[in-house]
Amino acid sequence: MRAMVIDDSRAMRMILKRIVTKLNFDAVEAGDGKEAIDLLADMPEVPDLALIDWNMPNMNGLEFVIHVRADPRLREMTLVMVTTESEQSQIVRALAAGAHEYVIKPFTEGAMIEKLALLGLVPTGANS
Repeated sequence: MRAMVIDDSRAMRMILKRIVTKLNFDAVEAGDGKEAIDLLADMPEVPDLALIDWNMPNMNGLEFVIHVRADPRLREMTLVMVTTESEQSQIVRALAAGAHEYVIKPFTEGAMIEKLALLGLVPTGANS
């Protein structure tokens, strides 16, 4: 399985990449939504999962989600917002735009794996 980690923080990308790599994902990184869109355009296979920060330059996470949901080629990708935006109204906006799940920073590795398991993206026994 393939994952895309989209965050303007290199440290956060490393943390998220380490988690999904443990779950046997091949991970690709992007520093913002625009870079992610450009990478997706060049990929023959769409990733199964995108972990997306909200607050980024060039194209924020919500704009990325809206763009992906409008593109039939990308519609099957599971989108998880991973962000400090914890207001209920922001969570509702992201889910309404097409995000499947929402993880609030800071998070634990276990909490992230649990969210991915709920989405059916964790192979049996991978989180032990």
